[in-house]
Amino acid sequence: MRHYLERLRQRGELLVTHRPVAARHELAAVTEKVQRTSNRPILFTNVEGTELPVLTNTYGSRERLADILGIGPRDFCRKWNELANLGGLEGPAKRSVPMPNDLRDAKVSDLPLLTYSERDGGPYFTSALFLAEEPETGVPNLSFHRSMFVSDEELRCRLAPTHHLTMYHEKAERMGRPLEAAMLIGPQPEVFLAAAAPVPYETDELEVAANLAGAPVEMRPCKHIDLMVPASTEVVIEGRFLANERRPEGPFGEFMGYYVPVGDNAVFEVLGVSVREDAVFHSINCGSAEEVLTLELSIAATTYSRISAVLPGILDVACLPFVLQTVVQIRQEFEGHARQVILSVFGNSPVWAKYCIVVDEDVDLYDLHEVSWAVMTRARPDRDVIIVPETPSFYRDAHHDHWGRMGIDATAPFPRREQFLRKVVPGVDEVDLDAYFGS
Repeated sequence: MRHYLERLRQRGELLVTHRPVAARHELAAVTEKVQRTSNRPILFTNVEGTELPVLTNTYGSRERLADILGIGPRDFCRKWNELANLGGLEGPAKRSVPMPNDLRDAKVSDLPLLTYSERDGGPYFTSALFLAEEPETGVPNLSFHRSMFVSDEELRCRLAPTHHLTMYHEKAERMGRPLEAAMLIGPQPEVFLAAAAPVPYETDELEVAANLAGAPVEMRPCKHIDLMVPASTEVVIEGRFLANERRPEGPFGEFMGYYVPVGDNAVFEVLGVSVREDAVFHSINCGSAEEVLTLELSIAATTYSRISAVLPGILDVACLPFVLQTVVQIRQEFEGHARQVILSVFGNSPVWAKYCIVVDEDVDLYDLHEVSWAVMTRARPDRDVIIVPETPSFYRDAHHDHWGRMGIDATAPFPRREQFLRKVVPGVDEVDLDAYFGS
């Protein structure tokens, strides 16, 4: 990650502050204010309670993520599956290296203990990727899970029901043993991106990371558990999930913008912490673009791949303004085309696609004003809206607040498309206002 940090610094994109910053709320507040304005990455060099600098909003824009992969900011759907394609890398995806000389031991309390939202139950680690191996096959998995600091020996983690790590943990419990895992804070960017990819259960996400990087991921052994971790990771917390043990965790301000109440969640026993010399600690404001953008992009790319395989005319897919809404841009080829797209999206993205809007090729699907304009001017509420009631959601809430699906056909009526030709004022893009009004 530090190599990417240096690239940001050299390009003049990085904001750096040496002013003392409180770990409780202030760091998160400054980050959110910057995200609302310039949206630049920020390096805090003087955070209370720790010697480590804190980097935030690193991956908070589509342009920065595209830059990491060497593609255009609107090329994710067309390029992601090609870049992440398993088997696309010649030779092995991982390479073992000796234990680095620049590692030092630390305690969890030496790290930045950041409290984000007003009612959070305590400090949280929000950017850590958990690396664990499937108990029977040994296939490694990468996934994001929030972790509440309790002590130097204990963290409490929310393992989402549909995540592979949850399945690993439950399988290990059935086998009567704990599940060893490592928390990676500040791995190389491609590892971070791979962790957000919705890949099959049996897929090694470190291989996905290697394909994204175009080079093997260098792996080094852990000190306290039998796992290999990416060697360039800034901070690694080693430990194990205790079997058949759940303890109170929360409340926490989650990615949907609400507080998740206190619940009994997994217990992570900390066995050791290793920190690189001059390490930089990565932090994420939950619910910000930095948290959800990688998920939105990978889900959009996967949806694009799946529906393109069965339907013609699919031009692009975006999950905007939030991961629960899928917007599809098509070139209409037959009457009812958009309806088939909506049903295909719901069938191929059952976990996330709560809403789906389909627009024509003349609508910029990345501009929500344009998408809304298409809905207002091309969709009849009594004819072009599809409601799928009582459809289960990824979110297991007792009241089923997230159940159901809604699709909107915001394309021009197929037989009368010529009546929906958009007006154009010739020459707008060529106008030089300085020539008329001065500089």
